[in-house]
Amino acid sequence: MTFDPSRRRVLKWSGATAGIAVAGTLLPNFGISAALAADLGEGDVGVLNYAYALEQLEAAYYTMVLENPYEGMTNEETELLTDIRDHEVAHRDFLAEALGDGAIPALEVDFSAVDFSDRHSVLETAMTFEDIGVSAYNGAGKLLENPDFLLEAGRIVSVEGRHAAAIRDLVNPNSVAFAGPDVVDENGLDVAREPADVLPLIDPFVTTEVTANSLS
Repeated sequence: MTFDPSRRRVLKWSGATAGIAVAGTLLPNFGISAALAADLGEGDVGVLNYAYALEQLEAAYYTMVLENPYEGMTNEETELLTDIRDHEVAHRDFLAEALGDGAIPALEVDFSAVDFSDRHSVLETAMTFEDIGVSAYNGAGKLLENPDFLLEAGRIVSVEGRHAAAIRDLVNPNSVAFAGPDVVDENGLDVAREPADVLPLIDPFVTTEVTANSLS
């Protein structure tokens, strides 16, 4: 399932306060008013808050999936989705603890575009989140200065990659989709996205105003 931002969201991201130039890119905002928003911060704190926002989104999503199981959810699927939820919660809590007082607030999310009673809708959205998450970690790793943080981010993204593969196998069983050409290139390298490319993709699911004014 592909979620395209509405015209309202496109206008929101293209406003005068949409972001600042960093390393030749423009980092957009969640929300309209930077003055009323929580900022991700700068340096390693900004990168960790970026990851924290993604993990909050995923943890909230899988929690809702399991609270509202789709029709025909098998025991195997329940077990897998429970494991993924527990991993995402652990990632979220780990990052919150690492950030301490520097952590952004808990995000409010909006999953109204998802039909939680429908297996296809749930798993396609899960695949979207997992693919975005992996590409986000891949793209942001180079921004980390502390090697300990880079090590932990590498450990997290390896688990996220397992999630992505597992979900893709549920969506397209007995296929090569788990490592398809849409996420792995001809050199055997996974997709990497810059924060400026990731934030608009998750914006439709986040209602809290969060800015990325200093992420570098």
